[in-house]
Amino acid sequence: MQKQNYELDFTGQDIYAGIDAHLKSWKITIMVQGISCKTFSQNPDADILKNYLSKNYPNGNYHSAYEAGFCGFSAHRELINQGIDNMVINPADIPTTDKERKQKEDKRDSRKIARSLHNNELEAIYVPDMEIEGLRSLVRYRKTLVKEINRYKNRTKSLLYYYGISVPMELEKSSGHWSKRYTTWLKGLELKTEYAASTLNSMIETVEHLRVKLLEINKQLHILEKEGEYSDTIVLLRSVPGVGLIMAMTIITEIEDIQRFGNLDRLCSFVGLIPRTNSSGDNDKVGEITPRSNRQLRSMLIESSWIAIRHDPALMMRYSELCQRMEPNKAIIKIAKKLLSRIKHVLKNKEPYEKGMVK
Repeated sequence: MQKQNYELDFTGQDIYAGIDAHLKSWKITIMVQGISCKTFSQNPDADILKNYLSKNYPNGNYHSAYEAGFCGFSAHRELINQGIDNMVINPADIPTTDKERKQKEDKRDSRKIARSLHNNELEAIYVPDMEIEGLRSLVRYRKTLVKEINRYKNRTKSLLYYYGISVPMELEKSSGHWSKRYTTWLKGLELKTEYAASTLNSMIETVEHLRVKLLEINKQLHILEKEGEYSDTIVLLRSVPGVGLIMAMTIITEIEDIQRFGNLDRLCSFVGLIPRTNSSGDNDKVGEITPRSNRQLRSMLIESSWIAIRHDPALMMRYSELCQRMEPNKAIIKIAKKLLSRIKHVLKNKEPYEKGMVK
C-alpha cells in the first residue's frame, strides 16, 4: 500500500501575529481562523519570526502588528522586508476588556493585539519616509535642547538666589537670554566656598555646551531652508503669519504629506484641535479640547496664532468676534483651526498665504 505524504500548506490562509515588543524580547501570539494557537517569546528579530511562520504555517499570508513605542518604525520596516504585512498601532486604540486593563501582562497584550488584528479592528499609524523621520528627530531634538538650556538657566539663577546674589539692574534684562555681558559677570562671581563656585561654573559650562549644539542644528536647518529639497515648501509656509523656520520645519516633518488628510476635520484631529465629545441618546455633550494630539504641532500652532492675529486683519476680526462670546484662550483655539486650514491650502495648492481673506 502506497504511503501518502501530507505536507503543511496554508496557501490562501491569513496568519496573524500579535507582537508585544520590548527591548530584549518580543512576546508573540499566533492566531489562525479566530483560534489562538500559540503564545511564545523570542528575540526582537523579524527574521526569527519569519522563519517560525514559514516553518509552521508555510505559504500563508502573514500579518502582524505592534504598539507604537520605543522602537519606532525600525521593527516595522524589518517585518515588511521579510514579507510580513505589518502595521504599527496606537496603544490607546486597541479594543481592551476590563480584565485586560486591570490584569496587564505581556501575553495578554500580545493576544489582544492578535485578536484585534484578526477582527480587522485596528487602524495603522502613518509610517513616515526615512529621510523625513531623520529630519523630524533633528527638529524634535532641537526642541529638547531649548528646554534643557532654559532649565539650566533657571537652575543657575536659583543658585544665585540661594547664595544671596542679586543680578545687577543693568544686566537684569539680558539675564534671560544670557548676553555676553551677563555671562562674563557670572564667570567673574566669587562664591564663598570652592564647591559652590564649582557648581556655578559647571552650570555655566553646561549652558554654553548646549548652546553650541543648538547653534549647530540651527545652521543645518538654515542650509535646508536655502538649498535643500524642502526650500520651496519652507518659503510657502513662511508666508503664513506666525510661521518661522522652526514652525515650518515642524509642519513639514510632522505632517509630511498633506494629501493624506482627505479633509480639514482629519487634519484637525491629527493635530488635536477638536473637542472631547460624549453623545448618548438625546444628550450631546461637547467638552474641552481633546488630550489626543500631536504635541509638537498643537502647541506651536497656538503660539503662531497669537502672532497671526496681530499681522492678519481678517484673523483679528474673527478673534474679536469670538472673544465676545468666549474666553480668549478658547477663542485662540478657533483661530488656530482657521490658521491650520490656511496652512493646508498653502501646502495643497502651493500658493503663498494671502492676508485679509475673511473666509
